Amino acid sequence: MSVSNETAAVSALPGDLVGEGLACRRGERLVLARLDFRLAAGGALVLTGHNGTGKSSLLRLLATLLPPAAGRLLWHGEPVAADVTRYRGALHYLGHLDAAKPAMTPRETLHFWCTLHGAAHPAIDMGLMTFGLDRVADWPCRWLSAGQRRRLALARLIAAPAPIWLLDEPTAALDRDGEARLVAAIAAHRAGGGRVALATHQPIDVPQALSISLDDYAVQPDDPLAMLW
Repeated sequence: MSVSNETAAVSALPGDLVGEGLACRRGERLVLARLDFRLAAGGALVLTGHNGTGKSSLLRLLATLLPPAAGRLLWHGEPVAADVTRYRGALHYLGHLDAAKPAMTPRETLHFWCTLHGAAHPAIDMGLMTFGLDRVADWPCRWLSAGQRRRLALARLIAAPAPIWLLDEPTAALDRDGEARLVAAIAAHRAGGGRVALATHQPIDVPQALSISLDDYAVQPDDPLAMLW
């Protein structure tokens, strides 16, 4: 399913994550504008587009690490800006960096993450098993390969459950087994009512996802909208 930039503004329903007329700025440049979407329980949003179209910037906006240049983000029918702390407590953001301390083990890393995230019911062993890390769970992270460190970053999604996953190039450094485990984890999360938004350059099996190419929302230098920022 794909949408174009003529899509009408969407209405916020209880339980939905909604973007209305979003515009995103990277540095001094407006990179995208006029973006609407609605992500219901069990939904998935796949962001594609050429380099520089704002995929990572948009995910950072959804994670409240960047403010929208225009428009608004709503969660459960209320503007995210009204209670940022509550919204942040409902999400996991996985960026390009895996944040693995060399001296810590995968098990210690997940324990630290669960504590930091305030997980009421940590699932550390499940996180390790889901991404095939149980046999290296007590190795120092300095011994892990790039793919294993990526698996560890992904294992945080399972160890400290949250309803919204924001994933930036989640298949980076993964082999086929790792990709299959990620696809299965996303499917299970959605089946339980979770929501996923991910940016990717590589094909990934996310059935019935809302696919948005940010090429369709790019702001050109001669666009009158660009003059407003």
